[in-house]
Amino acid sequence: MRATHRGLAMTAAAFVLLPAALAGCGSGGDDADKQTATPQRAPAEEAATRSRERVQAYLDAMTAKDVAAGRSQLCAVLHAGFDAAATGPNGDFADHFQVPQATITDVRSGQRGQEVSVSVSVTAGKSKVTRPLLFTVTRDGGDWCIASEAPGGNRATSPSPGSPSPAS
Repeated sequence: MRATHRGLAMTAAAFVLLPAALAGCGSGGDDADKQTATPQRAPAEEAATRSRERVQAYLDAMTAKDVAAGRSQLCAVLHAGFDAAATGPNGDFADHFQVPQATITDVRSGQRGQEVSVSVSVTAGKSKVTRPLLFTVTRDGGDWCIASEAPGGNRATSPSPGSPSPAS
């Protein structure tokens, strides 16, 4: 029983001294330490930024009818389906469609990755229609890519402090 009390006392002493020992790990006070002091925030900001960049590049490719540039924004598992449908009658890169305007309206974290809502105007002949789309962007290995595109989108909300504003 006496050994048990000593073991508990040593464990308690270790827990008491641990914060003091760890406090020295961050000393130095240079800017590099301050940048890593908020590890939760940086990955979220990077995810939003990278997702916005991928979707904007895809929208730019749609507008320019640059199929290869559009394909390069997609995750590898989507390439075969994209190749089969992109320039087909209802594909994003069909010859008879023009995309005069495409605007990112919202970027937020979702269950399967970053959700990027977009408003896309499409013209075909004299007809013009504007529709919301929702892109899901995720990491595939070390790179970001578009994992899905679906009709609809999230309603834009007031941006929280520090979040990126919608781009046109």
